[in-house]
Amino acid sequence: MLTKPGPRKTLLIKFAIDLALAAAASWGAFALRLDLPIPKLYQRSEVFYILLSLAIKVALILGFGLFRQSWRSIGVRDLTRLGKAVAAFTLLSSTAAFLLSPYYRIPRSIPLIDGMLLLLSWGAARLLVRLFLEGNVRRKGRGQNKRVLVIGAGDAGTMIVREMLRHPESCLTPVGFLDDDPGKWNTTFVGYPVFGPVKRLAAVARGQSVDEILIAIPSVMGDAIRSILETARKAEIPARIIPGIWEVLSGKVSISSIRDVEVEDLLNRDPVRLDLDEIAGYITGRVVLVTGAGGSIGSEIVRQILPFEPRHIILLGRGENSLFQIEQELRNIHHVRNITTVVSDVRNRERLRRIFEAHSPRVVFHAAAHKHVPLMEENPEEAILNNVFGTQNLAELALEHAVEVFVNISTDKAVNPTSVMGASKRVAEMIVRSAAEKALPGQAFVSVRFGNVLGSRGSVIPTFKEQIRRGGPVTVTHPEMTRYFMTIPEAAQLVLQAGGMKRNGSVFVLDMGQPVKIIDLASDLIRLSGFEPGTDIDIVFSGIRPGEKLFEELLTAEEGTETSRFKKIFVARNNGLPADMPELLEELRQAAEEENGRAIREKLGKLIPHCRFCREENGK
Repeated sequence: MLTKPGPRKTLLIKFAIDLALAAAASWGAFALRLDLPIPKLYQRSEVFYILLSLAIKVALILGFGLFRQSWRSIGVRDLTRLGKAVAAFTLLSSTAAFLLSPYYRIPRSIPLIDGMLLLLSWGAARLLVRLFLEGNVRRKGRGQNKRVLVIGAGDAGTMIVREMLRHPESCLTPVGFLDDDPGKWNTTFVGYPVFGPVKRLAAVARGQSVDEILIAIPSVMGDAIRSILETARKAEIPARIIPGIWEVLSGKVSISSIRDVEVEDLLNRDPVRLDLDEIAGYITGRVVLVTGAGGSIGSEIVRQILPFEPRHIILLGRGENSLFQIEQELRNIHHVRNITTVVSDVRNRERLRRIFEAHSPRVVFHAAAHKHVPLMEENPEEAILNNVFGTQNLAELALEHAVEVFVNISTDKAVNPTSVMGASKRVAEMIVRSAAEKALPGQAFVSVRFGNVLGSRGSVIPTFKEQIRRGGPVTVTHPEMTRYFMTIPEAAQLVLQAGGMKRNGSVFVLDMGQPVKIIDLASDLIRLSGFEPGTDIDIVFSGIRPGEKLFEELLTAEEGTETSRFKKIFVARNNGLPADMPELLEELRQAAEEENGRAIREKLGKLIPHCRFCREENGK
């Protein structure tokens, strides 16, 4: 029984093959130039040249690491390195032949012919090995391969087809593309045809015996994905999708990135287009502090800043388990070492002070907050002490320690708040704006306001999935309940961009697109789970909970917005701060420490005159 050689033996085998081909190329150069048999006049020169060229080739094999190349997955970059090595050999051997011409008869064309033969032989050996191995895997997987129709013949589509060809062990066989660009019809990409527009999906799938549909259009809107899924469902063909534009731009599209379509993909969202240089300008080489780093938004902000190479990242949060998870992800998956994990509460001012003194952060992303509306109605003192005075602690310490950029993560529930949670976040925005008025030139204190984030903790999606897993029913509070939604990566990316704008004192409002009815979201999720709403899984209405609105707003009527140079980021006009804000804040703190719910609501009403949340007494 044949056994697979070990890594060291494999390297030696590849080195030996390259060496044999190198010697053959040198001998072949003389044979082509002088014919066989080699004239006696040149035989001594031939032996010397072969030995000299082998010495140069061995040095280049080692120097360019050619023997370490994976022949199984040889690609353009590998062949480019091979070409550079051969070019270097041709230059060196030509120079040596010229300098030694008084002693040895070496025709000047020999090094050039040698280089051409070397490139052909080394390149052919690698490609033949790859073709043999791919063919062997395909033969083993014959009958198991899935025939895949790719939707989208752009960069993402062609990248994923190349990945399929590079990894035949995935048992995915592309059959071609569909694309709505007429210029691509009846042409081929990566050797596979574009059959026509997406509307031909059903006919092409039948004609090509397609086993799976792969959506590879990162910029496609939710309605288009919904239409593709509906067509695939009627044809009883499973559909999957590749990641969004951020992953494509980063070159991360691979077989492992293919995933099932999620409800997030059905949002009508344009792709985020970022000014990467502007973001790098305030993150690269800086110490960055992220509060709430174990949460959904905080952890995604941490992931998104990694490509910008901060000097050090401080992960701060109260939940040790979630902090441990993001720390392990950074160390074991992203191989980041310049991180410090701090278990701390933003309400502990002295602890925060020691952190600022020890690490001197230059950028702060403040994502730590209580966000659950009904729970904060029952525990208003916690919302105030954490969301309001935790923010005050951080903002004042950021002023003291010359932080360059302070970004406070806010919410659409801060607009015309009907809940203690929403009001607490509105006051937090006011505190950040107050800090901005005291900031030195070059400092920027801003807030970023956006709506619900799909997949975040406390969002409806995990609840709906669990209800579907149990067989239903799925509970929706009201048939007209409507919310703005965006994905976690999109929210984090726009937060980074807003920080880079450095408009001190601004409240940035993210473009949340079109509002989504919660009942439509529930129906989509039921269908994505393979069921039919109302037939397999029922939807029932549970009633609006305390503090909830039917419709969320992103601006108060008196605010209005100004456009920014980014399509998806607006700036709320400032309304000014109450003259007695310090006194009102102190009264609010006292009410929270006394756990007096009625007094808390009363003080919030004075801080936010247009606040509409319920002020009934609750006995606290």
